[in-house]
Amino acid sequence: MSRLRQVVVIAVLTFVLSSVFNLGSASLMRMLSLPYSFLLLAIIVAVGIVFDTLGVAAAAGSETPFHAMAAKRIVGAKQCIWMLRNADHVAAFASDVVGDIAGTLSGAIGAAIVFRLLLLRPSLNETLWTTTVIGFVAALTVGGKAYGKTVAIEHSTEILFLAGRVLAAFERIGVSPDTKKPARGRRSRRNS
Repeated sequence: MSRLRQVVVIAVLTFVLSSVFNLGSASLMRMLSLPYSFLLLAIIVAVGIVFDTLGVAAAAGSETPFHAMAAKRIVGAKQCIWMLRNADHVAAFASDVVGDIAGTLSGAIGAAIVFRLLLLRPSLNETLWTTTVIGFVAALTVGGKAYGKTVAIEHSTEILFLAGRVLAAFERIGVSPDTKKPARGRRSRRNS
C-alpha cells in the first residue's frame, strides 16, 4: 500500500471510528450518573493507554520467540508473527487511531463532566473546574502512555503474546484481520 493511500485509509478509519465512539459515549453520558461518567472516563483513558502500549510493543518486538511457539502450535503465536511483520500498520492503528481517538474522547468526556457538575452546582468556579478536570485527564493520559511505552519496550514479547491470544480468540468467531496473508517484502525484517 502506498504511503499516501495508507494515510488516507487511516484518516477515513479514524473519522469513522471517532464518530461512532463519540456517538456511543455521548449516548452513555446522558444515561449515566456522575460517578459512572467518571468510570467511563477512566475506561476510555485506559483503552488509549493499552492500545498505545500495544503499538509500541509491535514496533519494538522480535519474531524469534514466536517462531518456536508457532512450531509447537501454541495459540496466538501465529498472530504475533503477523503483528510483527505488519508492525507499521499495527502501530499506526493501535497508537495513532485507537490511542488518539481515546485521548480526544477523554477530553470531550472530561468537559462534559464539568458541564454536568456546573449544572448540578452553578456556584462552582467554571474555569477552575474545567482546568482541573482537563489537566487531570491529560496528566493521566500522558503519564499512562509514557509508562506504557517503557513497559512495552521491556516486555514486548509478553504484551504481543497476550494480544496474539486475543486475536486468535477473535479468529475463532470469525472476526479478525487476515493473519494468514504474509506482509509483502517484510518476511526477514524481524528474524534477527
